[in-house]
Amino acid sequence: MQFGVFSIGDMTQNPLTGHTPDENEKIKNTVAIAKHAEEVGFDVFAEGEHHNRPFAAPANPAILLAYIAAETKTIQVSTSTLQITTNDPVRIAEDYAYLQHLTDGRMDVVLGRGNTGPVYPWFGRDIRKGIPLMIENYDLLYRLWHEDTVNWEGQFRTPLQRFTAMPRPLDGVAPFVWHASIRSPETAEQAAYYGDGFMHNNIFWTKEHVAQMVRLYRARYEYYGHGKASQAWVSLGGQAFMAKNSQDAVTQFRPFFDNAPVYGHGPSLEDFSELTPLTVGSPQQVIDRTLSFREVVGDYQRQMFLIDHAGLDLKTILEQLDFFGNDVLPVLRKEFEDMRPADVPANPPTHADLVARHQAGKDPIVGGEPGSQAVKDREARAAAQRDNVSDSDAVWDE
Repeated sequence: MQFGVFSIGDMTQNPLTGHTPDENEKIKNTVAIAKHAEEVGFDVFAEGEHHNRPFAAPANPAILLAYIAAETKTIQVSTSTLQITTNDPVRIAEDYAYLQHLTDGRMDVVLGRGNTGPVYPWFGRDIRKGIPLMIENYDLLYRLWHEDTVNWEGQFRTPLQRFTAMPRPLDGVAPFVWHASIRSPETAEQAAYYGDGFMHNNIFWTKEHVAQMVRLYRARYEYYGHGKASQAWVSLGGQAFMAKNSQDAVTQFRPFFDNAPVYGHGPSLEDFSELTPLTVGSPQQVIDRTLSFREVVGDYQRQMFLIDHAGLDLKTILEQLDFFGNDVLPVLRKEFEDMRPADVPANPPTHADLVARHQAGKDPIVGGEPGSQAVKDREARAAAQRDNVSDSDAVWDE
């Protein structure tokens, strides 16, 4: 199991001190958090894309991720998320292949549709076409990474003729891709169709909803013949705030929860913690709650935690990372590994895994492996259509 920290770069006022970080402070703090996350034993650091206040997240996360990778040695960098709808797939293909080379493959990409309404027209897009944009743009991105020369025409951008995205992916293999969604079943379907990973950022959602989305992805992953449903690649979000004593944790975090724009003036801390993955308590409570996610989605490969939010100051965030490194991560690694069936992957594929898979000719086949139910269904539909063609239609077709 991989464990990671993800950030959305919010610049929220600290309710205890009244201090609100500016962009420079928030950006520098993000780098410090990523470096300390590596020091305490996290596997992944991910930064999201934002263009609107109150966020200091990068418009192009590849810039920050390249810097963090240069300042660290082992931690994998990723996005959380990169908007596939408002970004040009050509730019994504080139930027993240470049990042792949800079990091020697120590990266992957989380792609999402984006649900902030004003952002779409800023980039000349219509949020009402978010799903078609997602489908078309990823089709193009996939081809740009997997084909040396692309001839392509779609609905939302100018055609490409004999185009080659540069640089080519490292060692001839594309970065591993997670398709992230909170509520869109089309995203889960897309992840399964390509044999990619599915990331459910479940930090604001009930376990029943999360279970339904992951079940859909797993079922469709198996339908397309990429493996058993239990072997599909799944990542989850999470939130936690810890103190040695659970009541101290609640007392310390409550003013941040009550005043944060994403929480405040809504459900109580207790109700929100009951309904969502937010866990405020002792390290043991965080361990127990995180282990319970397996009961909701089955065995999965990556668990991400949102820690730098709600106005928490850098000192407190680093202390939270220490709790994870000293008390939580070692236990979670052992417990998840002890429970994992032997035929279920423990971690997402590394770059080396992707290279070995490619050299062995075992890359996922888009839309269904030979003999998969998806291929059988398509063949059956085609046969039915042929059988239903009238004589006059047959002559006309000839």
